[in-house]
Amino acid sequence: MTPTRRVMGIDPGLKATGYGVVGYAPDGRPQAVEAGSIEPKAGASLAERLLKIHGHLADILERQKPDVVVLEKLYAHQAHPMTAVVMGHARGVICLVCAQKAVAVVEESPKRIRKALSGNGNASKEQTRRVVASFLKIDPAKLTLDTSDALALALGYAGMIRFSR
Repeated sequence: MTPTRRVMGIDPGLKATGYGVVGYAPDGRPQAVEAGSIEPKAGASLAERLLKIHGHLADILERQKPDVVVLEKLYAHQAHPMTAVVMGHARGVICLVCAQKAVAVVEESPKRIRKALSGNGNASKEQTRRVVASFLKIDPAKLTLDTSDALALALGYAGMIRFSR
């Protein structure tokens, strides 16, 4: 069955930005349409990393035409305040490319998504990967943590929207 609605999850990062597009058929069954990780070169400058993220996401959005992009909500930990600042760069580029492609962006917290998928907001990344793989009938070994987090965002958001109706 061909998916009719598409939700794209994005787990932002400067080392690796995970993405996952999940399609939903009329009967509500999810199917992984495309998933992966954008990984700029380790020695690349900030500008080069952001340009790579922008270019790849623009291509994916153009090809896949998701109805909505679910972006992991930014959080700051007091022990690592610069992480939020650095992540803000990647998130800004993601929001920019979505606006350029006229795709709506919603933000969700990892805890809320993990609770929606596994019933446990404190589930580990590995536990989340197993749940995502089970939902989508994918071998968990084929999913990086960044990719499974992105797919989790898409699956969790779509599930929360469906059950809130």
